[in-house]
Amino acid sequence: MAQFELVLPKMGESVAEATIIKWLKNPGDTIHEDEAVVEIATDKVDSEVPSPVSGKLISQSVKVDDVVHVGSVIALIETADAAPASDDNKQAPVSVPVPPQAPEVPGLDMVSPAPERPAAYDNSSRFYSPLVKSIAAEEGITLEELESIPGTGSEGRVTKQDILDYVKGHKKMAMPASPVEQAEKSPVAIPQAPNGSQYKSPIPAPQNVILSGGDEIIEMDRMRRLIADHMVMSKQVAPHVTSFIEADVTNLVKWREKIKSSFEKREGQKITFTPVFIQAVAKAIKDMPMINISVDGNKIIKKKNINIGMAAALPSGNLIVPVIKNADQLNLIGLTRAVNDLAARARANKLMPDEVQDGTFTLTNIGSFGNVMGVPIINQPQVAIMAVGAIQKKPAVLETEFGDVIAIRHKMFISMSYDHRVVDGSLGGMFIKRVADYLENWDGNCEI
Repeated sequence: MAQFELVLPKMGESVAEATIIKWLKNPGDTIHEDEAVVEIATDKVDSEVPSPVSGKLISQSVKVDDVVHVGSVIALIETADAAPASDDNKQAPVSVPVPPQAPEVPGLDMVSPAPERPAAYDNSSRFYSPLVKSIAAEEGITLEELESIPGTGSEGRVTKQDILDYVKGHKKMAMPASPVEQAEKSPVAIPQAPNGSQYKSPIPAPQNVILSGGDEIIEMDRMRRLIADHMVMSKQVAPHVTSFIEADVTNLVKWREKIKSSFEKREGQKITFTPVFIQAVAKAIKDMPMINISVDGNKIIKKKNINIGMAAALPSGNLIVPVIKNADQLNLIGLTRAVNDLAARARANKLMPDEVQDGTFTLTNIGSFGNVMGVPIINQPQVAIMAVGAIQKKPAVLETEFGDVIAIRHKMFISMSYDHRVVDGSLGGMFIKRVADYLENWDGNCEI
């Protein structure tokens, strides 16, 4: 019998560590090749680590809630084969799937490699994970402060959420009172609104929910909580403006009907409208690159690469946004393959963490649900998101050399929400019009 060291696999270039969520196998359990052994989580995704060998689990080297660095041994497996001779044979990088609870969420950044941590934290008799130490160092938290934080993890350990809650409360105490808070504490009368009523805080306090006997309480899963936090943050950070336009995509619809059968026979996969939409967006971004930006305080970061995220619904009902990197460098066949591949692996929970990050613009196809238009929320740290609605047949007035006529045309609403801090109505309006122009002027004789 030989012993195989199961290590935490590489999950993407920007992922340096992960937290152990749940052991799926216990010591003594039989494990088959490619069977999941443990669930892990980063700030980006929840994943399962499969075993590349068959055998029996001898021991678990880490516990639930432990933060483990990539390449660290997490378990020992007894196998019937001889031990691998080299590191390459010991374990190749494992493709870690993204389950329905994977976050992204639409658009959260991956955890960056932890900075160097002061050695003072190591002088404590209390255990702190590398991630907790990293956050403490970044926030300037002393060892004495760290010792005072109550832990909710295993054996009273301080979890990531514990220290983030502490930092949040610490910053709130240090912040000066807002004008509203000062007014509430001041003996001066609160100003009156034009209608005679008092001005109220722009963010009302959440109301207690009254439950009745037949109500069902459902706990949000990890992904849903991340989505909720991300959406609220986006609305608070960015003043949203949304523009709409209706595009006549008759030429595009007829072209797809003409080529879809031959394309599927030749390429072995279907061509949808989504690759065409992404191509039009990528072209418009090249024409107007100030849509392809992010905001860092008072600085505007102009992105070099055009990475288009495509929002995809998961079987669980949650959302994830796989990203097509350098979309402007792919032709229509390349975009079709990328869209189909990412969509299929998203539904099968087989996306890699690197495939859901670094997006610079997001497209969501609400038309696939029969919706005609929508007002999407910006996927931070991007500054714009576009939604395409269902394509419908409508009567429309056409100008011809013989006069105006009414004809049946294929129409589609396009909407785009953008961050009014850095994208004004002129740029937002011109950009969405440019995308519509590319779709309306589609060459019906285009060959791919």
